[in-house]
Amino acid sequence: MHPALRQAEHELILYRRVWRSSVVTGLLTPLLFLGAMGLGIGRTIDANTGNGSVALGGVRYLMFLAPGLMAATAMQLAASESLWPVQGGFSWHRFFHASAATPLRPVDIFLGWLAWITARLVISASLFLVVALVFGVVASPLALLAVPVAALTGLAFAAPLTAFTATQEREAAFPLILRFVVVPLFLLSGAFFPLAQLPSVLRAVAWATPLSHGVHLCRSLLLGTTEPLSALVHVAVLAAFIAAGLAWGATTFTRRLTP
Repeated sequence: MHPALRQAEHELILYRRVWRSSVVTGLLTPLLFLGAMGLGIGRTIDANTGNGSVALGGVRYLMFLAPGLMAATAMQLAASESLWPVQGGFSWHRFFHASAATPLRPVDIFLGWLAWITARLVISASLFLVVALVFGVVASPLALLAVPVAALTGLAFAAPLTAFTATQEREAAFPLILRFVVVPLFLLSGAFFPLAQLPSVLRAVAWATPLSHGVHLCRSLLLGTTEPLSALVHVAVLAAFIAAGLAWGATTFTRRLTP
């Protein structure tokens, strides 16, 4: 077993106590979102646009919304697992320090934590895809690839946020990250309406972040409109954020956990 997987194994053992509530939440979140916005608000939008406007790519609003929410939910999960839980590992429960007292290196602990977050992201995205199938918004077998894409989207946030948390002694900055980064991206990265409707400045900001690329790629996979070159560009952007986060995290964890 790779040393990093030892840290992930620790989280898995803890997760066995709460997996039921996690699965229920993973099913209820997309169910409520798609039911309220996709069927509720979406019915009004479809009625006004002839059941599939040009701006939405000629599909019903529910089909437009579901893939975007899949990627956005991955971002939210990644952020929630990369802030307070990581701070707890350093400052409150100090289980990262306990791991560092074993043969595990700080970089192994960091990679193990990200491996665990990746597993959570895959579980969450898989549950979301099941709900999307129930709602009948999956138009292509390529939708299966949306699960790893959603995981990549979440990891593009988890890696740098986990690295950042390792530099913090207190959690004062975390609510600001949620309020001024996560929530605006959730609303303005193309999950709920096309990016073309945003002002050019906000559109450029959205494309400079991971979520808009994850949203676009998940949507093209679920709808079966994927273009190989475009998909490679989106994956490359997500990979760049992950690589930067890995490099930063290896440094911050080493500094924090080295006596």
